[in-house]
Amino acid sequence: MLKPFLPKLLILILAMHMGLSVHAQATYPNKAINFIVPYGAGGGADSRSRQIAQGMSVLLKQPIVVENRAGAGGNIGTEFIARAAPDGYVIGMGNFAPLAVNKTLFGNLRYDPESDLTPIMLIEKGPLVLSVNTSSSFKTIQDIVTAAKAKPGELTFASGGIGGSHQLSAELFKQSTDIDMIHVPYKSGSAGLMDLMAGNVNMMFDQMYSAMPSIKAGKLRPIAITSEKRSPLLPDVPSFAEMGLPKVKVLNWQGLVAPKGTPKAIVDKLNAAANEVLKDPKLRTLMLEQGNEMGGGTPEEFNALIKSEAAKWSVVVKVANIKPE
Repeated sequence: MLKPFLPKLLILILAMHMGLSVHAQATYPNKAINFIVPYGAGGGADSRSRQIAQGMSVLLKQPIVVENRAGAGGNIGTEFIARAAPDGYVIGMGNFAPLAVNKTLFGNLRYDPESDLTPIMLIEKGPLVLSVNTSSSFKTIQDIVTAAKAKPGELTFASGGIGGSHQLSAELFKQSTDIDMIHVPYKSGSAGLMDLMAGNVNMMFDQMYSAMPSIKAGKLRPIAITSEKRSPLLPDVPSFAEMGLPKVKVLNWQGLVAPKGTPKAIVDKLNAAANEVLKDPKLRTLMLEQGNEMGGGTPEEFNALIKSEAAKWSVVVKVANIKPE
């Protein structure tokens, strides 16, 4: 007697569930959103996350609470996002290393950037600038290449840690010119920069926003920039592409991500809000003054960037035989 009734009951339950799901998406967000930053407070990722979260909060009319979950090269916070419920109430900043480098570098991540995360939107791309101490004899890329080939393994370059954009830029430079240099990792980019200015290392690839104050103060000499074209902030400094090294193109990017399975309607709503935030004149001016390239666009475009970057950097990491600390 119950058999004919069971399919109807299942259909009713399914319909109710779908109805609740559609309603939840239509009323999203109706409570606070947690915004996870996989790096510590006070850094570039943290400050940009807070600026974006503040703007999105106004547009979405709900609080967006920024939470730092730092550690393991960005893996801890990124894994937290990946493991959260896919309902749009946990989102976060997806960064260059956790999304495109660490899978190859660590080899045993507890999340998969491709299968466990949903891209929402690219926020920005930031080139790096190769600089030397102003007392250095190096004035061009060719000066460095010539010196490195004359004395293999003697020149040194600083970084803010193993596997970050500082080191990877230098490794790409080495592979593109067939030179050998020694990597000197520091606990932070600023520590590496201080030792560069003290003359304890020969060079460093650093983020423009970080290097520019020292360049402007005459404490560092910029040699080349990793963007495809020259930066308006350093109009006299050539790009590597301009100097015949087009493969040395590095943009340290970050963007919004959510757990895989987050409904498309919610992803689209978050994407629209984030795109709108990037139109703010004050934020645009700040980002451009830091030497960054503006992001924006669709989830699909951000996803394509992540995939292409992961393919590129997996080769660099393997060829350089980089191992995590």
